[in-house]
Amino acid sequence: MAVQLTILGSGSAGNCAYVETDEVRLLVDAGFGPRQLRQRLAAIGRTPENLDAILISHEHTDHIRGLVGLADKLHIPVYCNRDTCDEIRRLLDLRAEFELFETGHAFEIGDVTVETFPVPHDALDPVGFLLRTPAGNIGFVTDLGHVTRLVGERTRHAQVLVLESNHDLKMLWDCPTRPASLKQRIASRHGHLSNDACADAVEAIMNGGLRRLYLAHLSRDCNRPELAQRVVSDRLTRIGATHVHLELTWQDRLSPTLTL
Repeated sequence: MAVQLTILGSGSAGNCAYVETDEVRLLVDAGFGPRQLRQRLAAIGRTPENLDAILISHEHTDHIRGLVGLADKLHIPVYCNRDTCDEIRRLLDLRAEFELFETGHAFEIGDVTVETFPVPHDALDPVGFLLRTPAGNIGFVTDLGHVTRLVGERTRHAQVLVLESNHDLKMLWDCPTRPASLKQRIASRHGHLSNDACADAVEAIMNGGLRRLYLAHLSRDCNRPELAQRVVSDRLTRIGATHVHLELTWQDRLSPTLTL
């Protein structure tokens, strides 16, 4: 059974990934507007009308923007926990079908088992996902301030991992356009992972089964793709994990589709 993964885009202006198995077509987060999501899906020959589900990790705008005009109009079920659902309803005029899960519990959508786990981020009840598919496990942890033991345990089972590498710490502190309070929030233990913290996380969770690592949610102002790639690539080399293929994600374009 072939499984396809396409990162439709990742960054502070929008995050969304597409996963397709023999039985299921779903989005992990929907952080682009409906028109932009339709265009990005069309680039891989897909349409929103054929989606079976949308998984939402937390309620921040760059993860839910596309729900209005997509989930409600096309009657696509939205899977999230209760706190995230309540906040989405407060923020958006949304008449969508919600399927609620309890953080830490697993559920099935067709031939995909979705495992959920809490992550440390400044949202109400943010979660990461491990999708157990017929062709392998795909982990998603795109917003977190640090890697807890539980996050490490869950993501250690992934053959493919989408992991945040948000900022370079020096570039963050030197950034002239961001107030000190925002810098402190980003660098906090409930903010976002730096490149070095991402590399530390990869080393901590490394297992023999991990084959592909996507660096996600790169900051446009406080990071550079080549810098994030070099920091994590150097760490992979240092720990002897050169078998892991490193892939960047982009805000303005799709990453190449991966077939498991």
